[in-house]
Amino acid sequence: MLKVFSQYFSLHVIQRIGLDFLLLVVAVIASAVLWAEDHGAELAGLFPSAFGFAAVMIVANFAFGLYRPVDEDTPRAAFARFVLSALFCLPVACGTMLLLPWQGFASPAMRFQVLILVLSVLVLRMLINRSQVSSLFAPRILIVGTGEEALEAESILMRPEQGKVGVQGFFPIGDESGQLVEAEKVISGSSLVDVVKRLGIDIIIVAIRELRGRSLPLRDLLDCKLVGVRILDWPSFHEWVRRQVRLDSLRASWLIFGEGFQQPLARMFFKRAFDLAIAFSLLVLASPVMVLAAFMIVFDDHGPVFYRQERVGLGGQVFRVIRFRCKRVVGGSDAEGSDEAVADGEAFSRVGRIIHGLRIDRFPQLLNVLRGDMSLVGPRPERPSFVDRLAHEIPFYGVRHCIKPGMTGWARVQCQNDDESVPAAIQKLQYELYYVKNHSLVLDMLVLLETVHVVLMGKRAR
Repeated sequence: MLKVFSQYFSLHVIQRIGLDFLLLVVAVIASAVLWAEDHGAELAGLFPSAFGFAAVMIVANFAFGLYRPVDEDTPRAAFARFVLSALFCLPVACGTMLLLPWQGFASPAMRFQVLILVLSVLVLRMLINRSQVSSLFAPRILIVGTGEEALEAESILMRPEQGKVGVQGFFPIGDESGQLVEAEKVISGSSLVDVVKRLGIDIIIVAIRELRGRSLPLRDLLDCKLVGVRILDWPSFHEWVRRQVRLDSLRASWLIFGEGFQQPLARMFFKRAFDLAIAFSLLVLASPVMVLAAFMIVFDDHGPVFYRQERVGLGGQVFRVIRFRCKRVVGGSDAEGSDEAVADGEAFSRVGRIIHGLRIDRFPQLLNVLRGDMSLVGPRPERPSFVDRLAHEIPFYGVRHCIKPGMTGWARVQCQNDDESVPAAIQKLQYELYYVKNHSLVLDMLVLLETVHVVLMGKRAR
């Protein structure tokens, strides 16, 4: 993981993006030089145009999940992902070539060749993803501990999205009972400093949930840190790799004295400006679809177009969220207007089932964003009764209300479940706390790109 703009990025993903970007830039420049009749001043705008074209293609590839681990896909799903990305990226490539100043050197033959190269990059990306090669410059990791947490840390680090980074071994501590790690992986008989030097360790993970009362080699850990080795405790490890804040090891002192969880005025100003600009643009672009959806809802059962429901927002204040009505009108009122969730799938109207599946029913929430009730990205706005119940059962649940709720969010693009059980709420809260702690415009844009992937692929992200 590499920390850029306060966000952690997988080195494996960065390498894939860098390779694709370089291939696209070189391909565009080579094609232009090959087909241009005049190699003089007309090629002056070639380099910025090539960089701009490559950047647009990288964003499109990211939105279609081409930099995600492929083991979560079946071969059929992987092929469908490739077909959808090709059907989208090729027209986008054509449109980008029309917008960029390529008129002086972009002949029809060169444009056709660039499209073929874009398609080749997509094929290459799919083949490389299938191979799951290890990351270059992958850090050498030592895990301190041999219990349940150590096994969990190894399992997380060996997942495909980590680029097959290897764990060099496990270093035991004296008072730890119940060793679960295989004996051949445990490094004993040497001091921690000697092991770090001998194996060239870059990162030490202290895989112990509760540090109080444990005989940790603190002096050795300090010596390792002073020579440049990164030390991660159990909460920091999950924030680094899984990008979540674990509740089972969270303490109030960590929230108070740790980094993050800050709401500076400049950050809130830019977030609001970003929300207004994107929400207004999306509202304009989506207005034809919204008008069509409204007519279809009225034509389907002659009921109301919208429904409003109370949700909890910034600071625990209640507001009314606006959405297209998806449920049938029963007894003079719509089935989803009550405070209780309707779990029965048959409650959806014929049109409602379609617009709900396509997420069109959420478009009116852009009005909530313009009014300031919501943000584009943030924690999920929940019903007051649900919030009251969870606030009594889950510690630190109220922290999520220190920023505005969002139309989409980090938890939504990471969690597969959408039920309202306490375990599901805890899982989502751990991602929401990560967003509250680390939110920035960069993270907002990443969430929006992940949301595009979820919608286009017709499923939730992992």
